[in-house]
Amino acid sequence: MERAANGRRETDQLFLCRAAPANEWFIFRMHLLRWTRRLRDAHPDHHAIARGMGLVVVFAVLASLARAAKEVAIAYRYGVSAEVDAYLFVLNLVSWPVGVWFSSLTVVLIPLVVQIRLDAPAELPRFRSELLGFTLSLGLGLAALSLLVLPLLQSSWTGLPDATRVIALGMVAPLALLAPLGVLIGVLSAWMMTAGRHANTLFEGVPAITVLLALLTLFNQGVEPLVWGTVAGFVLHCVSLATSAARQGELDRPRFSRESRHWTAFWQGFGVMLVGQILMSLTTIIDQFFAAHLDTGSIATLGYANRLLTLILGIGAMAVSRATLPVFSLAQAQGGDLARRVAMQWVKIAGGLGLLAMSISWLLAPWGVMVLFERGAFTPQDTVVVTEVLRYGLLQLPLYFSSLVLVSLLVSQRKYRIISLIGVLNLVTKAAFSAVAVSYFGVAGLMVSTSLMLLLSWILLTIAVYKRY
Repeated sequence: MERAANGRRETDQLFLCRAAPANEWFIFRMHLLRWTRRLRDAHPDHHAIARGMGLVVVFAVLASLARAAKEVAIAYRYGVSAEVDAYLFVLNLVSWPVGVWFSSLTVVLIPLVVQIRLDAPAELPRFRSELLGFTLSLGLGLAALSLLVLPLLQSSWTGLPDATRVIALGMVAPLALLAPLGVLIGVLSAWMMTAGRHANTLFEGVPAITVLLALLTLFNQGVEPLVWGTVAGFVLHCVSLATSAARQGELDRPRFSRESRHWTAFWQGFGVMLVGQILMSLTTIIDQFFAAHLDTGSIATLGYANRLLTLILGIGAMAVSRATLPVFSLAQAQGGDLARRVAMQWVKIAGGLGLLAMSISWLLAPWGVMVLFERGAFTPQDTVVVTEVLRYGLLQLPLYFSSLVLVSLLVSQRKYRIISLIGVLNLVTKAAFSAVAVSYFGVAGLMVSTSLMLLLSWILLTIAVYKRY
């Protein structure tokens, strides 16, 4: 009996040893099922954000690849030169009011349209057509203003060398066309986002592809292929958005009146956000003028680093803000503090993703700059300089991604005054930090000052969210 019992124990032990891998596989499957069930049972808002974020990421990656290819062509054709300095200087000045318009419009329009769809959907077409008419008038006014103001570049106050100023003045007339095209693109993109469609993110690659084709096919000397390729790209971008809106039945005949009752709510938010966005966006202009007073090529160096940084920031920013804002707006319109609980979870997720992206990008930065830019007029020494500036800029990623979630939450609550006040403090912080950091780090100091500004902004946004509740 004892021998038989010992035999059974040995057999059981042998069976357990052989079954150990199977048991481990069973435990793994149980953990996987548990996490799968937890994800499946999560609140629908989490599902909506994740689904929207995934779609935006795919479209943003495709658009970013187009922009990266364009930057490769620019670097090969012009390198770190006075031509690139002049092009970026004029382009950034023209794009500044367009960016302010789009940022202000997006954060005000999405929550407002969500509320209109819930309360009075029949009134939406009228408001949409009047908004389109207002946008066309605004675009023509900005074009005229650009033609009047930009010739002042011939003055020495810009800090640009004489040769660079001459090149910049030749770009003013064609690039002024970007103002009306840009504000029209902004309203069409914002309207597409209010409907929860993210194809506008994909269309953002159209200008880059157009510039790339112009640089590859037009071999005449000078900056004409770059300038006119940019204008043509904006035209095609606008046409793409208008065609998509027409297919969805959302392209209404523009009305140049403002009779819709929803203009009151629009101006209440838009006026405050406009002031805040103007001040916040001045940080880019501050960088321009600080770099202009450094050595020739400093604007180009900062531009190349910023464009690589934008490829990373842009994907995350579009994924976070465009996926969260419609969801938070709907949750806020339906009442309750569910939006805050969901938002704080996504603040941690976005910050973690930003930290991961920063670590990977820091390691790959020299290789990325070399592969994308180091050819033709772009030398190995330029690679070293741009890589250093880029690495300082990567410090922004975790703070930037998590801050976007907090901003989306405050926007959904229409806390525009708080966001604008933080924007004012950001501008003051940026200017003060830049003045100090440039003297120690050169061009890279502009990246350092932006990271310090984002740190203060993140702290203030977090306080604002918790103070609200």
